[in-house]
Amino acid sequence: MNRRLTVIQLLPALESGGVERSTLEIAAALVAAGHRAIVVCAGGRLLPALHACGGEHIAMDIGRKSPASLRHVPALRRLLLETGAHIVHARSRLPAWLGRITLATLPQARRPHWVTTVHGLNSPSRYSAVMASGERVICVSGSVRAHVLQHYPRTDPQCLRVIPRGIDPALFPRRAQPDPAARAAVAQLHPALAGDGPLLLLPGRGTRLKGHADALELLATLRAGPFPGARLWLPGARARGREAYLRELEGRAAGAGMADAVLFTAPTADIAQAYAAADLVLQLSRKPEAFGRTVIEALAVGRPVLGWAHGGVGELLASLQPQGAVAPFDEQALAATATNLLRAPPPPPSHVGFSLQAMQHATLDLYAELAH
Repeated sequence: MNRRLTVIQLLPALESGGVERSTLEIAAALVAAGHRAIVVCAGGRLLPALHACGGEHIAMDIGRKSPASLRHVPALRRLLLETGAHIVHARSRLPAWLGRITLATLPQARRPHWVTTVHGLNSPSRYSAVMASGERVICVSGSVRAHVLQHYPRTDPQCLRVIPRGIDPALFPRRAQPDPAARAAVAQLHPALAGDGPLLLLPGRGTRLKGHADALELLATLRAGPFPGARLWLPGARARGREAYLRELEGRAAGAGMADAVLFTAPTADIAQAYAAADLVLQLSRKPEAFGRTVIEALAVGRPVLGWAHGGVGELLASLQPQGAVAPFDEQALAATATNLLRAPPPPPSHVGFSLQAMQHATLDLYAELAH
């Protein structure tokens, strides 16, 4: 890509999550390649990371679900004209609608190219259909591509590009299995996780969709059977605004007599060490995930993964570690598979793939394809 491009990404805010992380990763790649990266959103705690990589921020609250959000269209229009934007890339539904409306007000000759990324398996609707409206529609997995074609059959398949999310392999180096040093470090931070029994890990936000209750059921079964010393760590389950849900989970653990074997914490600052300390990583989202980054992170570190075989998680497990895939919500099969994985962990894949660099290169190539 020889031409210097100006790319404007649209999303609600830069707080946390996969959408936000991908936005920063593409902004960093654009700047590193000599382009201009502008992010339009309400702001958030990840703004310093955007500025640190050389990206620019334009503050607009374009994620607020209110008719008043239309007031941002004139400002967006001015921004596109003043910057001479080549690409507008929308990553969320309301910002995408505002972006489309804004583009429609511009003369054809000054209209940037329109890109969308489908980051999630949203319920099909006319509102969600905007995410399939791009000149190029990035799908973060094959499951997402199938979802788009099934529910939005007017979409031209030629416009779809599967660009999987990626990880920086340097941040998730392969670790020995077991890793006594990692286990000791985690136990020092969280004494409740000390012990000789296997440690199960389910990283995920404090929401019912992440399958925390399924993990508790699994732990109860394992402790009543082959692994009486098993423990479970749920980093991310303790979150502001989720206190009632946390009390419910704590009540379940106490009712099963295993309050001392379960630890609910805020997200850990060192997730790679958490994977290394674990004997088995769980991905039990009740709703199919679009991708399932946990799977590749854990496998890169060298830990077996147990997950429901649907959505992006099922897709990743099928290609990288099929022994860990279980038919969704079959609790009996889940316990049997967990037992097998703990007794005889499969060798980790020699090459996980799905690198951050590959994702960045593919996205910048797509921009170049449009703006040639």
